[in-house]
Amino acid sequence: MGIWRIAGVLMMSTMGTGLAQETGAIRLPSPETVGGIPLMRALKARHSTREFDGRALPPQVLANLLWAANGVNRPDSGARTAPSAHDWREIDVYVAMADGAYRYDPPTHTLKQVVTGDIRSLTGVQDFVAAAPVNLVYVADLDRMSGAGAEDKAFYSAADAGFIAQNVYLYCASADLAVVVRGLIDRDALGAALGLAKHQRIILAQSVGYPAGSAK
Repeated sequence: MGIWRIAGVLMMSTMGTGLAQETGAIRLPSPETVGGIPLMRALKARHSTREFDGRALPPQVLANLLWAANGVNRPDSGARTAPSAHDWREIDVYVAMADGAYRYDPPTHTLKQVVTGDIRSLTGVQDFVAAAPVNLVYVADLDRMSGAGAEDKAFYSAADAGFIAQNVYLYCASADLAVVVRGLIDRDALGAALGLAKHQRIILAQSVGYPAGSAK
């Protein structure tokens, strides 16, 4: 979709979709931090789904999803909606959609494009990942985990990615979205497509979209 293309020249324009573009980034709408269903109902409704409607998520829904995943909920300190060991904040959320892949930047609540073109099929080995409108990829930057040995880096980065994935599950339960977290990934192929460095490790992926058959 053209609304997701990042301009190659210095610009910023507000679009009817609610997105603003600028050089190297897509500014997301401010997250809606009120509303939704009660927590206990969200926990009761939480489940995994592997069948998705192909419709793209509206910008506001995408903005809410990413903020719920790992957005800044305490601007004075930059602290996030998901905890991280030692406050390393080592997990980056990458977003693979039909027109490209992006890295979510929580402090600015923007998407920064890292890949042009559709690489959704590389985010997992199951067929449905190519049809899900959004595939989130959780990447640990091990260089941020100062003072940790290899075993602790593996343990804590997995735990921290799990916190983010659960935030996504609960948001999706509240917003009537389909979601499933996944570990079956060709990490070498996906890492190469995303241009990841040796100190970056793919932990998990998570597919999000409208439930199959939900289009009206």
